[in-house]
Amino acid sequence: MKKAVHFGAGNIGRGFIGLLLSQSGFEVSFVDVNSDLVNLLNEKKQYTVTLANEQQDATVVKQVSAVNGTDLSKVAEAVAEADLVTTAVGVSVLKHIAAGIAQGISKRLQTDAPSPLHIIACENAIGGSTRLKEHVYSHLSAGMRELADRFIAFPDAAVDRIVPIQRHEDPLAVTVEPFYEWVVDRSAMLNGFPEIAGIHAVDNLEPYIERKLFTVNTGHCSAAYHGYLRGYETIQKAMAAEDVLDEVRSVLHETGAMLVRKYGFDDAEHRRYIDKILERFVNPYLTDEVVRVGRSPIRKLSPDDRLVRPARLAYELGLETGRLTKAMAAALRFDYADDPEAVELQTSIRENGVSRAATDITGLPEDHPLHKGIMDHYDSLRKS
Repeated sequence: MKKAVHFGAGNIGRGFIGLLLSQSGFEVSFVDVNSDLVNLLNEKKQYTVTLANEQQDATVVKQVSAVNGTDLSKVAEAVAEADLVTTAVGVSVLKHIAAGIAQGISKRLQTDAPSPLHIIACENAIGGSTRLKEHVYSHLSAGMRELADRFIAFPDAAVDRIVPIQRHEDPLAVTVEPFYEWVVDRSAMLNGFPEIAGIHAVDNLEPYIERKLFTVNTGHCSAAYHGYLRGYETIQKAMAAEDVLDEVRSVLHETGAMLVRKYGFDDAEHRRYIDKILERFVNPYLTDEVVRVGRSPIRKLSPDDRLVRPARLAYELGLETGRLTKAMAAALRFDYADDPEAVELQTSIRENGVSRAATDITGLPEDHPLHKGIMDHYDSLRKS
């Protein structure tokens, strides 16, 4: 049986990547630093994934195991023997898993006839696998990097599936939405890429990554920030409010106009894509907390993330950005006390003023029209 090593045994890892890999005939070994989760996976060797639909379709994922991420020798051994390595840990964590992957690559490449290995970072970011490669290569010697270039590939990917925070009697059980998308850069693959049902391989990944990030992620966080200001607890309740729905739809029309202009997407087809995304946000069988989706506002307001980057691109193309700047202003108002980044953001606003804080986070100078738009909306927005 083919072996896959997946870093991150959380809900996304189990309910999305692990599920698809298992359905494609892989024995999946999860790597995580949560000892309780690792021990439970090794004890049960299976878990249940339920779809958030009327039928509540359930799948039992079997033949799974886990490795504690703090045990680098075992991590390296798993990577060395894997047919595929994937991650779903968050972009900021990639650097922390790089050493174990590097040790595994070194161990693998020291054999007489190393087989090709693909390492795919399934993260909400542009160039996630490329970033992971940089971190991994920083732990390899020059000679080992040269050898790795021949046998190890890091194809970038775009992934999409809503997996909310949830609580079950069974700690391993996970509920996910029926929709998913996993697109991988074919041009970065080596011969021998394992067959995985559900992966869509493309020669030019960037349009798919940006379409997903600037529709799903931009729309999701816009719903969270506007919903938070109005006192809604869940995305579903926020999206049921006509004023929040209008904000999100308008934001996606702005990002959509940019994507159509930049990549030549068919306008009617992209509008149907937007409608599909909006339907997913109101799925009555999912309960997704506003504070979960809105967490980490500093990262989400960074220059290359889901709000600022599409706004910059739209502005440079002479397109509308008013609802995007309003969503950024709403993000600046996100003061959820249990989110460290929200606390850091509000501290910066208090100490430096909102204009300076916005510049420091977004990279937009104070004389930039987008910055002015953010400030105009910030003054008009208030928490209900």
